[in-house]
Amino acid sequence: MKILICSDGMPRAENAIRFIAATAAACRAEITLLGIIEHPSDEISLVDALRRGAGILRDKHVPVETITRSGHPIEQIQKRTAEEQYDLVVIGAERKGGGPFAMSAKAYHLIKEIEPPVLVMIGRRAELKRVLICSGGHNYIDRAVKLAGEIACKSPMRVTILHVMPEPPAVYAELLERDQDTRRVLASNTALGRNLRAEKDLLEAMNVHAEMKLRHGLVVDEILAELREGDYDMVVTGSAPAGGALRTYIMGNVTSEIVNRADCAVLVVRGGGPAQEGSGQKGFFGRLLRVFSGSDENEN
Repeated sequence: MKILICSDGMPRAENAIRFIAATAAACRAEITLLGIIEHPSDEISLVDALRRGAGILRDKHVPVETITRSGHPIEQIQKRTAEEQYDLVVIGAERKGGGPFAMSAKAYHLIKEIEPPVLVMIGRRAELKRVLICSGGHNYIDRAVKLAGEIACKSPMRVTILHVMPEPPAVYAELLERDQDTRRVLASNTALGRNLRAEKDLLEAMNVHAEMKLRHGLVVDEILAELREGDYDMVVTGSAPAGGALRTYIMGNVTSEIVNRADCAVLVVRGGGPAQEGSGQKGFFGRLLRVFSGSDENEN
């Protein structure tokens, strides 16, 4: 695995290095530590930060190459990922207050603009032990599941796949005992059931045990509630290409809300093609009984 860690010399970048170091060691990853000098006056402090970061990685016996570039951070990261192929790009970020654009603009734009998956380290987490994969029930998340599996199979991690379904009318409330609900959906021959089983099977083929959970309600609220209750270290979500553009991506409402509001690392992985987040919920109330009975065989 080849990982690019981007540093501006700030503490948030060092937090990201510390968080990913043990995982990189377990995956036998090769690290490029890219320092970007926006202003000449920052060069000395950045070089010192890169030296500390490289030391953290070498203490874990992770091979590391250090590179410095001058210029605009997003442009320099784009240039580097065009020159060299990476499996993962890691950045440190911080909140900028509340509201819909709480994440720093640079971090937000970088996620949308580069090809490789981006891991945004938010806050302080000692290491990566618990992972939540947000599944929309469609196969465009397969790339994210595979990457999470490649990381998890190298070290002891607990992986949970979460799918959120809309809250049904009260008349169906008796169907929604969580354990029974999950078993029924996974056993069904619906597109949702087949796709969720395929995601679980993909992880287990990589020797990663995965727990499956269903929740009901508003998608973002339920994902954030699960993150709080499960004390996860990382949440995995997806994005899709925008209008056929090769290097620009859409972060739909769900993904952008997770990036802005999750209190842990967020891994955003590009899907294989355009997809509408939440499209698997279309017509849910009309199909609810077929989902539980497994008779909805022709759903696409």
